[in-house]
Amino acid sequence: MARKAAIIGGGVIGGGWAARFLLNGWDVGVFDPDPQAERKIAEVLANARAALPALSDVPMPPEGKLTFHGTIGEAVEGAEYVQESVSERIELKHKVYAQLQQSNPGVLIGSSTSGFKASDLQKSAVSPENIIVAHPFNPVYLLPLSEVSGSPANPPAIVEKTVQIMKDIGMFPLVIRHEIDAFLGNRFLEAVWREALWMLKDGIATTEEIDEAIRMGFGLRWGQMGLFETYRIAGGEAGMKHFMAQFGPALKWPWSKLMDVPEFNDELVDLVAGQSDAQSGMYGIRELERIRDQNLVGFLRALKERNWGAGKVLREHDERRAAAFHATLDTGPKAVPLVMAQMQVLPGWIDYNGHMTESRYLFACSETIDNFLRLIGAGMDYVAAGHSFYTAETHIRHLGEAKLGDRLTGTIQILSADEKRFRSFVRILRGEDCVATVEQLCLHVDMKVGKTVPAAPEVWGKLKAIAEAHAGLPLPEGAGRAVGQKKE
Repeated sequence: MARKAAIIGGGVIGGGWAARFLLNGWDVGVFDPDPQAERKIAEVLANARAALPALSDVPMPPEGKLTFHGTIGEAVEGAEYVQESVSERIELKHKVYAQLQQSNPGVLIGSSTSGFKASDLQKSAVSPENIIVAHPFNPVYLLPLSEVSGSPANPPAIVEKTVQIMKDIGMFPLVIRHEIDAFLGNRFLEAVWREALWMLKDGIATTEEIDEAIRMGFGLRWGQMGLFETYRIAGGEAGMKHFMAQFGPALKWPWSKLMDVPEFNDELVDLVAGQSDAQSGMYGIRELERIRDQNLVGFLRALKERNWGAGKVLREHDERRAAAFHATLDTGPKAVPLVMAQMQVLPGWIDYNGHMTESRYLFACSETIDNFLRLIGAGMDYVAAGHSFYTAETHIRHLGEAKLGDRLTGTIQILSADEKRFRSFVRILRGEDCVATVEQLCLHVDMKVGKTVPAAPEVWGKLKAIAEAHAGLPLPEGAGRAVGQKKE
């Protein structure tokens, strides 16, 4: 049974939360009195469906069920977690919490608030211990950070439960040590925003020039190393102490106006809005969102390949989900083709025609064979010890077209085997339809001497048992065919 989250408030942030939960397999109930809420969330969800799977290297879980409700009580029914994302009005939030705790006593409530402390949110609540801050960054469905901030009223178990739910949907929960207005991220951003407004108001730079300074320079460094690690490197071989000695005195120079605020008036608003619209107004908001998402996917994929920063969070989330998928695979000899892989056609798998590209059919076969090798004891530990099965021959047939989002199953039938080789027939299935078959001959090799040798007795024993179980199966249609051979 799918887990359920309730989303109260379906704006940009609430819609992002809904997408994050849905695409990670949770059912989601939404309450928002805005008559446009369903349309807005549908547009956010469409962007998320195009972006979030592109960060994954394992199949996404089946998407959860999205429902919209006319009352808070209906939305929260059966939910184990609530994400509140209503307007930043404390009295409104208190009213929402009262209704939530009346409708679903004991439910855990996380708030997307950008500035209120948990203790502010908890005032007058029936169960203050179940209300906590879980502050995200936009777009919620891509950026992993969730600032988890509690108060003395929150027992450790509630903080731990919130942290685990965030991890379950692929986020990075950062627990704030002490209550503080605006938490960590927004305090930092407020300082940068304030200084940017002064430079704009004083005519020193335009909105575009300020953005260029960030995205062409230090913003790229911050995205992978943050502030302190960046400055530690700036100190050279002597490290942070040298940096502090060199640049520390600058803290007393009158560079910034962080303790002063420009008057917030119509003139300032018009100045900012006018330049900002001129800077990127040729793009619609949804188009800008898609451009942003595509760029973020590229950055995050690069970090993921290097297991660094936010990319490490993505890789760990993949590993947890991969373990769950592997638990569904066959684990021993059966007189039927063994199910060895569950896959999904991801954005990076398709070609210019919108179909799964040829190399990915071979990748799907490799995933199936690799899981089979692990099953018989010839996984990576076996390879590290100096032995492996090498592919000697491959014959692939393309029988159908797999498209973006299709869920695929890889099965294997052993056609013949001895101590030094096995011949396999892999089917790539989309439901009941076979979209490709791959026939392979694999040889067992001693990698140190580069020669074919008998497999280890325990490996051959497991392979032999499966080969014997498959010996009575009919020869698959297409097995042994030559390339271009006419069908009979």
